[in-house]
This record gives sequence, structure tokens and C-alpha cells, in this order.
Amino acid sequence: MSDERITDPTSIPSGGGTRRMKAILVVVAAVTFIASPLFTSGFGGFDPNLFPIPQVRPPVQPAGYAFSIWGLIYVWLLAHAGYGLLMRAEDAAWDAGRWWLIASLGVGASWIAVANTNAPWATVLIWVMLAGALGALWHAPGAAGPRDRWLGQAPLGIYAGWLTAASWVAVGFMLGGYGVLAPIWAAAVCLLAAAAMAVTVQLRLPQVPEYGITVVWALVAVVVANATRSWPIAGLAIVAVAAMMLTLARAAALRSGTRA
Repeated sequence: MSDERITDPTSIPSGGGTRRMKAILVVVAAVTFIASPLFTSGFGGFDPNLFPIPQVRPPVQPAGYAFSIWGLIYVWLLAHAGYGLLMRAEDAAWDAGRWWLIASLGVGASWIAVANTNAPWATVLIWVMLAGALGALWHAPGAAGPRDRWLGQAPLGIYAGWLTAASWVAVGFMLGGYGVLAPIWAAAVCLLAAAAMAVTVQLRLPQVPEYGITVVWALVAVVVANATRSWPIAGLAIVAVAAMMLTLARAAALRSGTRA
């Protein structure tokens, strides 16, 4: 009797349609998440008056243009969800991170409504979103081919990258808004922490440069926001950008070594 093994994950039984069910839930969560701004007043940053010490344009906040990246994130996540359901519903590699993503997007669907009324809870929720995004990214498909790489892995990379930056921005607001640190020191601590986290994640996941590129996008926006207001924070953000660029170069070298 031959000892043939199934090597194609798409041919492995899914256990009564559980994988397809999760693929459907990803689509539902993604659509709900993307549509959530339509049911709120939108979000242009925390209301300064949500804090005991009002936070008016604190140095930790990126320039407003940076938030335009959400358009790309929304479109790419929708493509990820749709392709995953239509073409990879029973694929074990795609299935591995689905619960993580469902949790992140499910929490994210309520985030704007919470952020407009309660900054501490919004900070907690965005860290939950980040944990789910990083879990999904860790298990993201990508090795099977270009489509899996660009529709399975890359969308999760930019989503997790932006949430990494946004989570530390929220912490900076909290530190300054509740008087734990002066705003400039809150920004400095959070910039260093965000860069350290991003460097660590990028080196652990060198196959997903979109993660680090998105963090760079956010850091450059901090430079722009502080260029004429706080040169120490602008300078520190430039150092963080340089660290991320070196990390991306190292990640590229690791990818080349893996391919070799």
C-alpha cells in the first residue's frame, strides 16, 4: 500500500465547511469594518476635551494627510476577504489566521464610535485590534505564489503596520492627557517604543515589507507635523525612520538569503 500524502492544502477536507464559514465571517467583518465610518461622524483625531488635560495637536500625532492610507487599507482588506472566500475558502494556509483577523476587524467596527466618546477605552480596543492584526499577519499566506503574496499577505502587512503606529499614538495621547508625562516626553517615549516594536516585528517577518513601509509612512507624517513646532520630536522621528529603513534593508537581505 503506497504511503501517499496530501501536500496540497486546498485538497485537505475542511471539517464540515468550517473553513468556508470562517472565510464568510472574514468578508462580513471586513465589510462591517469598512462601512463603520458611514454610521458615525467620522474620526479626525481624539477630541482634545476627552482628556483631563486637553490635547490640542500633541507632538505624537502625525500630520493629517497620513490618515489617507485608510483608503488603501480598506480596498486591500476587501480584496483579501473576497479572494479568500472565492478562491481560497478551503485553503489551510489562508485559514490559519482567519480567527485573528475576524477578531481584529470585529473590534475595529466599533472603534470610531468609541474613540469619539471615550479615549481610554478606544486605546484598549486599538491594542486588541493590533494583537489580532499581528496574529493574522504571523499566519498570513504568501508562499504559494504572487496572488497569495499580494492578496493574502500584503494587505495584512499595511493594516498591522498602521495599527502599530496608531496604537502608540493613542498611548501618547493618554500619557499626555492624563498628566503622566508632558506631551513632548509622551511623544518621545511612544516614538521609541513604536520603532522598537516595528523593528522587532519586521525582522521576525522579513517577507512582509509592507508592514515596515507603512510604519515609515506614519513616522514621516510625525516629522512633517513637528517640523515647525517641535524640532526634538521631528529629529527623533527622523532617527526612527532611519532605523526602519535599515531594518527594511536587512529584511530584504534576509528574503534574498531565503530564496537562495
